[in-house]
Amino acid sequence: MMSVNPRLVSPAMDSLLDALLALETREEGYALLEDLCTVSELRDLSMRWQVAQLLHSGQKYEDIESLTGASSATISRVKRALRYGADGYQTMLERLEGKDT
Repeated sequence: MMSVNPRLVSPAMDSLLDALLALETREEGYALLEDLCTVSELRDLSMRWQVAQLLHSGQKYEDIESLTGASSATISRVKRALRYGADGYQTMLERLEGKDT
């Protein structure tokens, strides 16, 4: 079971999560994320997700750096979250495993 960091819980965060969970298409997701985040923030988020996928598949740091352009610090941060985090990465990686996205 995932643990929720109590510092994150708020009515505003609940409302944001409700909006994300209500997305019906990839296009809606792009539109909402474009309105919410800067291009740089979205690139950072998508890079971290790609790093998580590659770590999950057993790739080595050097390969991940060359494939994604992520720094070793970013890779280390994602790896730490995969091992000791709230299981958000792990849950989604397992849920999406084998699906064409």
